[in-house]
Amino acid sequence: MTEPRIKRKMLFAERMMYNDGVTPFNGLFPLRIRGVLTREQLQHALKRLQEKHPVLAAAVTVDGKGMPWFESTVPEAAIPIRIAERCSDEMWKEETVKEWNTGFNAQNGPLIRLVWIRGTALSELLLVFHHCMCDGGSALALVKEFLLLMDQPDADIGRERVFTGLADVVPASVLHNRKKILRARFLGKAGYLLLHALPLRKRTIDRGPDYLLNWKLSEEETRQLLRNCKAIGATVNTVISLALLSAFASVRGKKAFNKITCPVEIRKYAPEIREDAMFAFGLMLVLSMDKAAGLDFATRAQRMQALASKRLARLNAYDSLMMFEYAHPVLPRMIDFLKYGKSTNDCMFSNLGLLNIPAGYRHFTVDTIFSPSVIGPLGNPTTLISSTFKKQLDFSFVSSEGYIPYTEAVAIKKTLMGLLLRLQPDRDPD
Repeated sequence: MTEPRIKRKMLFAERMMYNDGVTPFNGLFPLRIRGVLTREQLQHALKRLQEKHPVLAAAVTVDGKGMPWFESTVPEAAIPIRIAERCSDEMWKEETVKEWNTGFNAQNGPLIRLVWIRGTALSELLLVFHHCMCDGGSALALVKEFLLLMDQPDADIGRERVFTGLADVVPASVLHNRKKILRARFLGKAGYLLLHALPLRKRTIDRGPDYLLNWKLSEEETRQLLRNCKAIGATVNTVISLALLSAFASVRGKKAFNKITCPVEIRKYAPEIREDAMFAFGLMLVLSMDKAAGLDFATRAQRMQALASKRLARLNAYDSLMMFEYAHPVLPRMIDFLKYGKSTNDCMFSNLGLLNIPAGYRHFTVDTIFSPSVIGPLGNPTTLISSTFKKQLDFSFVSSEGYIPYTEAVAIKKTLMGLLLRLQPDRDPD
């Protein structure tokens, strides 16, 4: 069977994250495995992933107009494995920070690698990828397939329908709609004019050292939080968003912006993008908490839930994809604006929800799946990512000293957890 190959131009969001092709913009998914692993086992599983997903074996070429393309390499570039001998349960955090700041050779590919923190019976595997190629949903699909292939080398994981352009995602009735084309062109042009009219500083913020905080709720704490969220009529996403904004306000005071950005899974709005497709374009939801005096936490959560539901109902994946594809001329200015502009939001928060990944396999068990992390050079890197595995809610908080001092991050975590664990339908956790 002919191996699938890829050659396509990057979409706007992919190109923005690719940036100059040198500066790291890396995502990372960490797993703790109990069992004996071998290099051959890992290499085989990674090779099978490349056979299904051709972008995992691609490099980046740049055409005469400066447009970057994903293009399959000849011969195929194998996914590299770096081995570090395991010294402690915390070593994976140090290796994570190291990998955030280690770029990819995009011209040679691939844009993904594996770090094996090797122990005798307990190991961590860090799947590291350039964010221009892969979002959280894509990474989750890779992890699920990777674990299956580690356990069952001949398992059938299918073949990805290779995405070649916008026409594979946006229905023809939308893509060729004259009204929508005119609107997308207008918004793209308006964005260009607006960003060029705004003043821009000439120096970047010194980001300083990056850091990671990771922690879990117990099974009982997770179960109680889910129960209480349901009782007050708000989703876990909304309650964590509100608690996070409240924590920033409490710890940072006047430095807090009362604004949080939440990525929204685009596959819910564009079913043409399959769950196992490698894709890096997301929709965004921006939320703020109601600061009106006299409101308890539950009432604030209910108001935020109503706002979130209204804004989610207005999201349109196809319109967003089309608009950004007409906005390529504004990209250099947008990158400068993100690099040099003043931060206007506290944090990005993403909840991957319940991870549909088995814990038990024939030859090993998944001891822990830590929430993934991502950090890039464009603006405020502060991010909270959560996920649930083995009935435990796990959090990864990422930032840099130049944006949020580590001591403040620890205080934000403490305040956030206090709000979540004290939440009860009939009691204000403030």
